Amino acid sequence: EVQLVESGGGLVQPGGSLRLSCTVSGFTFEDDYAIGWFRQAPGKEREGVSCLRSSDHTTLYAEYVKGRFTISGDSAKNTVYLQMNSLKPEDTAIYYCAASRGVVHLVPDYDYWGQGTHVTVSS
Repeated sequence: EVQLVESGGGLVQPGGSLRLSCTVSGFTFEDDYAIGWFRQAPGKEREGVSCLRSSDHTTLYAEYVKGRFTISGDSAKNTVYLQMNSLKPEDTAIYYCAASRGVVHLVPDYDYWGQGTHVTVSS
């Protein structure tokens, strides 16, 4: 059974940083999964943020986070990280980790989802 557990959310001031973690079980990085981060703000649709291909660590970013967010993976820990810098109030959302076999993409149609972690950017 594939499971994903997110952690690392919280309250941060504008311009600050947070690092989210997603620990996966039920598969290993060698199994070639796309592991993505998505977010959903109140009243808005879920949108893609970034994703990583577990086998070769190919990455993809949404335009609105390029240059500010960095996704990385640790195959030994079966964990994917999302380093978020220069955070803005509009980054406030519930952040979800998701996994699916196949190529990396930012459409929220992945097969497996975590419970989400709250990120609030506010002064």
